[in-house]
Amino acid sequence: MSLPQPRPDLPADDAASPAEAVCARAEVQRVRWLTGLSQDAFARSFAIDPAALRDVEAGRARPNAAFRAYLKVIARDPASVRQAVVSAGL
Repeated sequence: MSLPQPRPDLPADDAASPAEAVCARAEVQRVRWLTGLSQDAFARSFAIDPAALRDVEAGRARPNAAFRAYLKVIARDPASVRQAVVSAGL
């Protein structure tokens, strides 16, 4: 039985310089961990597709620019974002 080959971490932004590069997985996990929520709870709380969140955190996908911007807003003020999501009925 062989183990699956590890996937290389996808950079969040190909245009970033090596000194500024952040892997997509780490960027998403950092924001989620700051909220203290599980993947499912984070996805529900912020109206994010749970499968897309899992794919990024597993290194299978790279977040697009809009998702990365949304993460920055969540990191800055998660309570306000959550309140906006609830107010919008999402």
